[in-house]
Amino acid sequence: MEIDRRLLERLEAVEHEYEQLATRMADPEIAGDQEAYRAAAMRYAELEPLVETLRAMRRTAAELDEARQIAGTEQDEEMRQMARDEQARLAGELEALDRRLRTLLLPKDPLDDKNVVLEVRAGTGGEEAALFAADLLRMYQRYAESRGWAFDLISLSGTEKGGVKEAIAQISGRGAYSRLKFESGVHRVQRVPETESQGRIHTSAATVAILPEAEEIEVEIDEDKDLRIDSFSASGPGGQHVNRTASAVRITHIPTGIVVQCQDEKSWHKNRAKAMRVLRARLFDKLETERRAQEASSRREQVGTGDRSQRIRTYNFPQNRVSDHRINLTLHSLDRILEGDLDPLLDALIAAKQAEQLAAQDQPAR
Repeated sequence: MEIDRRLLERLEAVEHEYEQLATRMADPEIAGDQEAYRAAAMRYAELEPLVETLRAMRRTAAELDEARQIAGTEQDEEMRQMARDEQARLAGELEALDRRLRTLLLPKDPLDDKNVVLEVRAGTGGEEAALFAADLLRMYQRYAESRGWAFDLISLSGTEKGGVKEAIAQISGRGAYSRLKFESGVHRVQRVPETESQGRIHTSAATVAILPEAEEIEVEIDEDKDLRIDSFSASGPGGQHVNRTASAVRITHIPTGIVVQCQDEKSWHKNRAKAMRVLRARLFDKLETERRAQEASSRREQVGTGDRSQRIRTYNFPQNRVSDHRINLTLHSLDRILEGDLDPLLDALIAAKQAEQLAAQDQPAR
């Protein structure tokens, strides 16, 4: 197995940059410049898996050539057989390294390192849907905590029984969007509600939206012309009055009709800042969705489009089962998943997306 010349030249350039970064980071002058050192260290860490895989491929290819030579020239039959066995093992290892290398070379989503604005809303199913939405919100919070990410609740509209009508939170941490971006869509639950005396299974749903957080420079908003900002008194579940001052904020983006409100903080200014953060994320998501729709091929993506109307997953409590419909994956570990153990699901979704990208690369250009 040989790497084509153009790809090899690209890899050699990456390796050269990697070696230069190592030399630069060892320079006391750079080490004293915190910002320059941090930038170099981040790039070094980004290139390291690629360079290590390339070097492992070289070593394995050299060992494979040696095994082939022994298998072709050795007089002793037992030694020849050992060399053939080693040859088969090394060939498989080289193929796996080649797949890893090509996966590492896939174009990176420029949004992957962004923080996330998470929105969870109860769908069909009344109070049971709201209770399920609360389960999902808690699941994502526990997952964020397990990754060492910050979870900041921006707004929460609850029910008297502990359900969630709508919740918005910010999740901040390295790679948050890269891990959670496939979670957007309709999540369906099948279980027996506590109020169900006949033991019948009910089906309810909740909607999840994962939005990349946008910087002010990424979304242009003319606050004087584009926004209508209203103040009102915050209220608790079921309309219970919890704040007699008009600290809650509702922002309407007039050009798009997008409405965001926040009442979580006692300060009007803090609520406004949080609402603006959500508004920027929704506007940025709208722009990105439109851009990707223009770039998308006619081929439907295997892991879905992120459309919030698409049913992506079913949580079946009686069978302790979670099924992701986009990649036909079923796991019998619903209890652990709801406790925040999402990696088996997310890893499978990311792998499916990468496999699709690799298959597209291998298709001959028309």
